[in-house]
Order: sequence, then C-alpha cells, then structure tokens
Amino acid sequence: MAPFFLIIPLAAAFIMTLISRTDERIRDVFAILVAISLPVLSILTLMKVAIPAGSVLVHRMSGFMPPAGIAFVVDGLSAFMLVTVNSVALFVIVYSSGYMKKYTDKWKFYALFFMMISGINGVLIASDIFNLYVFMEIAAIAAYFLVAFGTGAEELEASFKYAIMGTVASAFILLGIAFLYGYTSTLNMMDMASVISTLPQVRTIQFISVLFLMGFGLKAALVPFHAWLAYAHSSAPAPVSAMLSGVLIKALGIYAIARIFFSVFGMSAEICQILIALGVLSMIVGAILAFGQSDIKKIFAYSTVSQIGYISLALGVATPLAFVGAIFHLFNHSAVKSLLFLNSGSIEHMTGTRELSRISGVVKNAPVTGYTTLLGALSISGVPPFGGFWSKLIIIFACIQAGHPFLALIAVLVSVMTLAYYFVSMTGVLFGVKADAAGFVNKIHPAMKAGVIAMALIVLFAPLALLPDVKKILIDGAVSVLVNGRAYADMMLGAIK
Repeated sequence: MAPFFLIIPLAAAFIMTLISRTDERIRDVFAILVAISLPVLSILTLMKVAIPAGSVLVHRMSGFMPPAGIAFVVDGLSAFMLVTVNSVALFVIVYSSGYMKKYTDKWKFYALFFMMISGINGVLIASDIFNLYVFMEIAAIAAYFLVAFGTGAEELEASFKYAIMGTVASAFILLGIAFLYGYTSTLNMMDMASVISTLPQVRTIQFISVLFLMGFGLKAALVPFHAWLAYAHSSAPAPVSAMLSGVLIKALGIYAIARIFFSVFGMSAEICQILIALGVLSMIVGAILAFGQSDIKKIFAYSTVSQIGYISLALGVATPLAFVGAIFHLFNHSAVKSLLFLNSGSIEHMTGTRELSRISGVVKNAPVTGYTTLLGALSISGVPPFGGFWSKLIIIFACIQAGHPFLALIAVLVSVMTLAYYFVSMTGVLFGVKADAAGFVNKIHPAMKAGVIAMALIVLFAPLALLPDVKKILIDGAVSVLVNGRAYADMMLGAIK
C-alpha cells in the first residue's frame, strides 16, 4: 500500500502532461479524482496502523533485506502526517480548479502540484535517510517552481530567495547525512538508531545534530531561520501558499526533526532545550512581526512562524501530554492556515489587492469568505471552543506539568498577542465600512467556495479529534512513536526484517 502514495501522484503528474491539450474540465475532474484517492488511501493506512495499536506497514522495494535494500515504512506518526497532508491537498486542489483559471497552462500547475505531493509523501514513508533527502528535494524543487508560477517580478524574486535558502538548508542536511553515514556505515534510519545506541555519544553526533537543526530548522522556518518564509508565502498563488504554510514546512521541517531526533538519535536534554529555545523565539518573534504588516498574506505568514514555535516548544518539553499538544496543534494549524491563505486568495481575486488598508467589508460582500476567515482567525488565536484553543491549552498544561510554568506563561502571552494582531488587522477587513476601499469587482468561482467550506468544516469540527475513540486512531499512534523514541525504531527494524 505504501508505494501508492508515490505512484499515484507521480502518475497523475505524468498523465496531466499527456492530457494537457484536452478540455480544461477534463483536467480539473482528473485532478480532483486523483486528489480524492490520496486521503482515502491515507485513512485506510491510518486504520491499519492504529488497529491494533502500534502496527507498522512495511513494503520492501527489492529482494534485498534492509539495510542493503530499500523499504517504505508507515507507522503512527507517518500515517497521521499522510492523512493531514493529503486531506489538505484535496481541498486545495478543489479550490485551485476555480482559482487557477486566471493563469495560463493550468495543467502545469497540476503537474507540479502532484510532483510536490509525491515528494512530501516520500519524505513521510522513507525508511532510508538518503531517500528522505531525495524526496525532500523533489518536493522543494516543485515548490520553487510553484512559487514562481505567476512569473511576475514579485513571484520570481520570492522564488529565487526561497530556492537560495532551500539550497543552503539542503547543503546542511546533505553534509549531516554524509557525516552520519561515515559514523554508522548505514543509511537505513532504524539501522542507524541501532548502531548509534551501541556507540559512545561523541562530538560527531553533536556536530551532526547541529547541521540537521540548521537544515531542517530552515525548512521549518523556525527563528532565526525564518527570513525566506514571508516572501515566499505571500508572493505565491494562494493555493501554493496554503500548501507551503499548511503542510510543506511541517513535513520537510517538523516531521523530519521529530523522525531523526526521536527515532534515530534518541532525544537528549540538550536537544530538548534547543527545541524549546527555538520554539519560544519563534512564537515571540513571529507574533511581533505579524503586528507591523500591511499585507494580509504576510500576517498569515508570520503567524505561521509563531505557531510553528508552539509545536517546537511542545516537542522540546517532551512529555506524553506535550506530544499530544504538538500533534494536535500541527493538525489544527495545517487546516486553519490553509483556510486563511485560500481566503486571502479569494479576497485578492475579488478586490485586486492584498493591502489591509484597502480591504473592507468582506463579511457583507462575500459572506462565505468573511465568516470562514473569522472562523480560522478565532481558532488559531486560541478562542474557545475551537481546535486552536484546545491544542494550546494542552501545550500550556504540559509545560506546567513538566515544571516549566514560565514557558506556560509565555505560551499564554503569545496566544493573547495572536488574538490582538488578528483583532487589529481583521476587524476592519471583515466588518469595516470604508468609502475609499477597493471594490468587490470579481465573483468567486463555486469551486473556490467549495474548497474553502470543506476546509472550514475541518477547522470547525477539529476538537472532535480529542474524543477518545477518534484520538486513539488519529493522534495516539503518532504520540506513541515520539514517546518510545529509539525503542520504537527497534520494533520497526524487526518489522522490516
């Protein structure tokens, strides 16, 4: 089952080139059908690894046994990420079928989009660290082209900066992989974990850890590695921004950090402290930067930096309750930020501007866009009873439980700051009445409304993920991987062999 997460989107990208001259509606229907198949496959995979709890799916790619041969592995953490990534991708594709009509060669967008999805899925199921790197590059290169898809000066500049920073990050990661291979003589991550557990913790591992933290920290846009994010996310077409902020930085950054530092190295007190420091710094700096923005997409982009900080903080606190908070906040943020970026695209499409000072009365003129934007802003600001409130509350309780009341206080204060900058920036946009505001000239395509409404429903019902039966399937498997750390790697290696 695991290889289909690569085969389906890759085949879709290839077929899209073959049907590039057919009617646009045929290409739209084909893209949506492919996008539907991936979350369905993801949910079936999640059920398989959740029942019985702790199950692992393994697919060997040849007759050779790992670590000599290549295998794809799905455990609770990767299954959770597959569901999140492919669900968001489905609704982004639905939205794109309407939004991307204003661009020429929409089939190229679909082809690049599916190539990016294939790369992300490959990162999530790779058991080999070099394959993880290769799939990460496939996703990143597709993302560079997607950011530049509009081919305007702003898009090209943002794509160039994104590519430069992404290349620097990849260089750090590749160098780390080279040192790690030299130290362990294997590329299979579970085999690496076994070898490292038998060797003394020397400075080599510490040096490699620093390289990975810089590389994956850049991919995750943690402060101080965040400079590229605002330009790339604000300049890209709205569906691309939704994917970058919603899932790409989490799969290429946060997931990779969790997989390598928990399952391969085994978490140390020093790494936990670094993740906490990066998390707190990202939470505060992202929130402060969001205050001064006049571009609606840049507010959402800096908000992403701040919210990624919550996830890093929770991973650094490293208790089972903190892991529940991290996983649930990752889920909430993926849905909310994708929703907000899609709505920013709708607003720009209707008014022709992203400038906050020129946008007013969205709720009155476009109720679907207005009310779903309000829903997303309330959730990510931590207003009850939405999902963002519960995930932040869990993280705050986890900090107190672990003996870090000061971190809990910071989390509360940053949540108040988040509510403040969304209130200051969105009140006029949603409910204001300005005589000199830009008019709502263009109408929203029904497909754009459908994608946004579907995403809003996920945001609205996200708290149901904490119901015991749902939590057991969706969240507990991922938490179990983080809690068990390198011991979980031993179990996976046993399953592979």
